[in-house]
Amino acid sequence: MEPKAEKKPAEKKPVPEKAPVSAEKRPKAEKMISKDSGDKKKKKIKKSTETYKIYIFKVLKQEASKLARYNKKLTIASREIQTAVKLVLPGELAKHAVSERTKAITKFTSS
Repeated sequence: MEPKAEKKPAEKKPVPEKAPVSAEKRPKAEKMISKDSGDKKKKKIKKSTETYKIYIFKVLKQEASKLARYNKKLTIASREIQTAVKLVLPGELAKHAVSERTKAITKFTSS
């Protein structure tokens, strides 16, 4: 076998110094923001939460419908809704939803 050639360390090229960024090139922080943009942001957030609520309702409705069909019932009762909530929502969230449901039902029946 032939002896390996000696490795020489790579020569480093000098890094050119960067010129400091002048104040003219920086973005201006004093941009005027109209009051309308805040309202638009609030509306967008509200719309997204409404969309999420509609999606959750749709999924729960479908799951409750499947449960009613599986049990050969024509109507969706509170039991099917509760089971659908337990199936669709993750652990702790489902527990809180069920406890809020029972609170609402007891309040409704007592009045």
